[in-house]
Amino acid sequence: MKQGRRTAVNQMLLGFGFSSMATAANPPTPTGSAAPPPAFGPIEEALGQLLRIRRLHVQELSGGEAASQIRDMIIASFQSAGFFLLTENPDRADAFLKGTAEDLVFNEQFSSSDDLGARTSLSAATGGIASRDARRGGLSAGISQSEDVRINERKHEALAAVRIVNKDGDVLWSTTQESLGAKFRGASADVAEKITRQLRADLEKARKLPPQLATNRD
Repeated sequence: MKQGRRTAVNQMLLGFGFSSMATAANPPTPTGSAAPPPAFGPIEEALGQLLRIRRLHVQELSGGEAASQIRDMIIASFQSAGFFLLTENPDRADAFLKGTAEDLVFNEQFSSSDDLGARTSLSAATGGIASRDARRGGLSAGISQSEDVRINERKHEALAAVRIVNKDGDVLWSTTQESLGAKFRGASADVAEKITRQLRADLEKARKLPPQLATNRD
């Protein structure tokens, strides 16, 4: 090969190498590519995991005998709502409801006192020393009234703080509810109903999230 032709070939190869390196360092930006998926926070991720739960075990709640009664009411309310399949066997559960509950009994006192009083007095006197004649008169009137009212009412106040955790111990959901009783329900039953309503509302939020949050598994 002649010297001039060899030089031209070498220059062409060198130019091709530099062009390839530049292309690799600065790849062309594709047009019409999809935007990156939005980032979700821990609250949305936890709500998405709620939709994966099939079996839920409601553990014993701390707080004594009243806590045990509230637990039974929560189980009955969840069973009626149909959120999960409730199980008494913790080994078969996908998640667990834990927490504390209490039903307090106290006396509420109310007292008032009303006092009403009026008093009038009139006195007059005339007379002379020489005649030893004197006239004296007097008028006095008084009204007094007092009324005391005392009311002692016995009341119940139930409260519960519960949470749902998965097998790894991650808290997926929590709520705190309290009640003095409703028109047709006692305080404990009303607290269980409030917990159920809150969970129903949060499950509705979870269903509106992108499907991948409920299907992704760590």
